[in-house]
Amino acid sequence: MRFLRSKRGAVAAGVVLLLAMFLVRPGANRLRARIVSSISLALGRPVEVSSVSLRLLPQPGFELENFVVHDDPAFSLEPVVRASEVTAVLRVSSLLRGKLEIASLSLSEPSLNLVRDSRGQWNIQTLVERAAQIPVAPTAKARGEVRPGFPYIEADGGRINFKFGQEKKPYALTDADFAVWQDSDNTWGMRLKAQPMRTDFNLSDTGELRVNGTWQRASSLRDTPLQFNLLWERGQLGQVSKLAYGNDQGWRGAVQVSSLLTGTPANLKITGAASVEDFRRYDVMGGPFMRLRAQCSGRYSSVDHRLFDLACNAPVGNGKLALEGSLTGLLEPHAYSLMMTARDVPVQSLVSLARRTGKNIPAEVIAAGKVEARLKLFRAGDSSQGASLEGGGEATGVRLGSGQIRPEMALAAVHFAVARDAASGQPLIELTPFNLNLGRPVPVVVRGRLERSGYTLQLRGEAQLHRLLQAARTVGLPAPAVTADGVARVDLQISGGWNGAAVPQSTGKAQIRAVRADIVGLNTPLEIASADLSLLGDEVKATDVSASLGDSSWHGSLVVPRHCAREDQCPVRFSFAAAALDTGSLARLVTPDPKQPWYRFLSGSAKPRVLFLAGLRAGGRLSIGHLTVHGFSANRVSADIELASAKLRLSNVRADVLGGTHHGEWTADFAAQPPAYSGSGDFEHVALGKLSEAMHDPWASGTASATFEVKAMGSTFPQVLSSANGNFQVEAHDAALPHVILAGLGSHLRFDAFAASLDLHDGSVEVREGKLETPQGIYLVTGTATLARTWNLQLMRDGTHGFSITGSLATPHVEQVAPPVTRASLKP
Repeated sequence: MRFLRSKRGAVAAGVVLLLAMFLVRPGANRLRARIVSSISLALGRPVEVSSVSLRLLPQPGFELENFVVHDDPAFSLEPVVRASEVTAVLRVSSLLRGKLEIASLSLSEPSLNLVRDSRGQWNIQTLVERAAQIPVAPTAKARGEVRPGFPYIEADGGRINFKFGQEKKPYALTDADFAVWQDSDNTWGMRLKAQPMRTDFNLSDTGELRVNGTWQRASSLRDTPLQFNLLWERGQLGQVSKLAYGNDQGWRGAVQVSSLLTGTPANLKITGAASVEDFRRYDVMGGPFMRLRAQCSGRYSSVDHRLFDLACNAPVGNGKLALEGSLTGLLEPHAYSLMMTARDVPVQSLVSLARRTGKNIPAEVIAAGKVEARLKLFRAGDSSQGASLEGGGEATGVRLGSGQIRPEMALAAVHFAVARDAASGQPLIELTPFNLNLGRPVPVVVRGRLERSGYTLQLRGEAQLHRLLQAARTVGLPAPAVTADGVARVDLQISGGWNGAAVPQSTGKAQIRAVRADIVGLNTPLEIASADLSLLGDEVKATDVSASLGDSSWHGSLVVPRHCAREDQCPVRFSFAAAALDTGSLARLVTPDPKQPWYRFLSGSAKPRVLFLAGLRAGGRLSIGHLTVHGFSANRVSADIELASAKLRLSNVRADVLGGTHHGEWTADFAAQPPAYSGSGDFEHVALGKLSEAMHDPWASGTASATFEVKAMGSTFPQVLSSANGNFQVEAHDAALPHVILAGLGSHLRFDAFAASLDLHDGSVEVREGKLETPQGIYLVTGTATLARTWNLQLMRDGTHGFSITGSLATPHVEQVAPPVTRASLKP
């Protein structure tokens, strides 16, 4: 007996016991009821185990399959814990005393359901209180301790679900590794490592949550002294926002939150810090690094679910933002009193924040000034009117400048105060009207309102146009990329949301006058004497436009779509009229190099400074009182124009030409190399005398009409003429050719009618099926005429005699032509 009580005897007894277990192999399933009863009694919950198997190595214990701990039906019908495999390791020293004592429980991929009822009670609350009331020894108990030791409970790859009442929340913790143990007689410890997730979304970058803590023995959970450290790090802000709100709010950055909880749940002291590294909107790239951070402290009481003595501070440059107050009900606060103050907050910090949340804010903008504010948000628990907001503040010494904004824009002191919307009754912040000097004697008056959904600013007054465009670009509004100056009288409204995902909208009216604008691709500035602009949600309408470009003056209107990703997706519609236009002057306006073809401003092969015109898409109606094209004139010209992808189409073309009229369709493809042209239509009652005047040679008189189809290509006008081919159906009446003198007539050629089919190709015109009616008779006309003003024609009457006309148009050579002599060959 003395040997068994010695150290050597105990070791020998243990070896004998292990050998006996190897040899005898007791049935583990016989112990299942005892094991289940023991765990169920310890937890105070029904427990199920489908099977139990004995394990001897590396440590003696049991393998439990389909381990289930049922919940209190008052909370949920689902189990509290479910694990397919559980390993229970026995304490060897207890075996020497003839007892079964579990040293550790290891759960493989368990599922833990945490349920909160309508009273705010949790289903694990009674489990914690029960464990605290059972007199057990610490997990690492001393030798000779008779009391059973609290087992070391651990789990790996688990999942923790949350349920409020009968509603199972989508929030969960996955890949959870946790452990629970008893440090001393009155202290328990735990640790947890898991990834937050939502069951209704596929989230992969929410970071890692770590919890370490201890709690002490107490009669109830609310009086349990505890100390916990929480750390949530490496979360991506977009994924975290989707975790919280159900959708990605569009923000990016690395999130870290740490917190320390000490005290009891009834009076819990909380301190913590939060930071976001490289904060920005999802589509904002580059720029200076921005870090947002804040520190908070407060107290929480689980008795009335109230957070009080709240104090948060966030440094902003040399100033800070502070939040103080209290609120009742953390998940759905129904009563609160919060005071937010801003002290010496630099305007430059607000501009930097706007740059990281709105992609159109120029990087070079430098701001001066500071903001002071004090706002109180409160709601009584029995209030049926919702939240109330009061307070105000001011921004002083505000100046904005950059390399492009000269001189600086200086604002008078901007005051703001809380008001209430007359229609909805919701609180909002109103900006007291202030002056914004934009280069005119009468400043622009700005007023605005800030609401929960967004902001609205109103601008009324006069401004220099270039200063107005600078101001628009500074605050991130889309503005035309033109260098322009003039005067603008504006009545505008600017609105936007707080999330920064949408570009601010500007709507309203503006009157501009005496505007001079340098347009990329034009050699001469565009001068606008006056125009009325209406800025609508999707387009800008310009009416009563009076403008001049080079030697031409224009009047009309146009509609320009807004918010298009590319110019070719924004069809510009217009209706303009000009008193006179010379295509030669137009070519000089748009051709950077006199040696370069005029069409190049429409072509994709243009120089970089005019490439934007190659993608221009426009359509509308154009009217010109007098049009000059290579010395030829036309009056009362009108056409419907469509320009897209460097292809120009003129339809419904009407013009008074050479005393007659022209109707037709014309196209030009400037994207082709060389450019390609085509046209079809008719000329009616054209005066041949006027055509002769245009050619500076009185070679014909009378009237003519024609229908035609023609195609050509080329980079220069001579190339276009030489490549032209097509067909003309021509008729002429009461006409004469003064230069053509036919033998025997004693005067020039006169004819009552002429009809022919003319084929144009290779720089010449071939006459087919020509019929010439003269007082002397009817002649059949064949031959050719060239664009170089030469001809080679034959006029035959009755197949017996006729004339040949050769030479130049101005000095033709006419000869009589006899019919060919028919000769017979005699046989020998």
